[in-house]
Amino acid sequence: MWVFSFNRKGPSGFSGASTAEEVTAGIDARGLVAVITGASSGIGLETARVLALRGAHVVMAVRNVAAGHRASEGSCAEIPSARVHVLELDLSSMDSVRRFASEFDSLNLPLNILINNAGILGDNCTLSIDGLELHFATNHIGHFLLTNLLLENMKSASRESGVEGRIINVSSSGHIMTYPEEICFEKLKDPSRLNRLIAYGQSKLANILHSYELARVLKGDGVNISANAIHPGVIVTNLFRHNTIINGCCNDMLCGITSSGLGDKWEVLCQLQCNDTKFKGFKCRVGQETMGI
Repeated sequence: MWVFSFNRKGPSGFSGASTAEEVTAGIDARGLVAVITGASSGIGLETARVLALRGAHVVMAVRNVAAGHRASEGSCAEIPSARVHVLELDLSSMDSVRRFASEFDSLNLPLNILINNAGILGDNCTLSIDGLELHFATNHIGHFLLTNLLLENMKSASRESGVEGRIINVSSSGHIMTYPEEICFEKLKDPSRLNRLIAYGQSKLANILHSYELARVLKGDGVNISANAIHPGVIVTNLFRHNTIINGCCNDMLCGITSSGLGDKWEVLCQLQCNDTKFKGFKCRVGQETMGI
């Protein structure tokens, strides 16, 4: 039934058909620096494009650097003033995450916005190079480590600029697909005991719990940074590329609904427009409950 309410406007004045450009119209992001993971396609790429359009300096953190450069050049071709860096990041490898953080530090840029957007839904459960279940390693552990490594930079940036920093964890309503006991840590080193959808679901639940705890700690420390978890909505992306049935159904149902018109606007809205620092869950029916609001 959600398809029939696609054009219905909410309290914000926007609807499911609103684009990221419409949501951010009139916003000046010059002077802000944003890191976006998984920025070579889908909502990550569209978010990068619109932030660059609004004047932000964008760092695209991607697994395939060549693909990242092609995406950046194609997406930002009509934005002459775009400032974009493309850096390599494989979130399933903790060594790669540390290399990325070091490379970002070498740019001597402040960091105002961190968008933990990348995610996978594989066709089976395997182990990462570090010996952890791949969904959990990529969707949560990699982002958790990345956030910790970049946090001091964000604290300094918010303190010196007076501008609130934003950490956005792109979760999913799929976080409800977990075991009754929620996250089963003892199964993370034995993929044969995990269902891939549940593995995905518990990694998304971990994103939300990370946001909640980080928000609590930052608030307690008096740091001017908000931690946010969002559900970007249903959209045609590469997430389901390993499942031909789900991918086919989504493509048929959402034909014509691209990343410029759905999902990414919630990321950009969260990054640039939300001034209510008490609200940490976005576009998720159980967000307030889950986030402890």
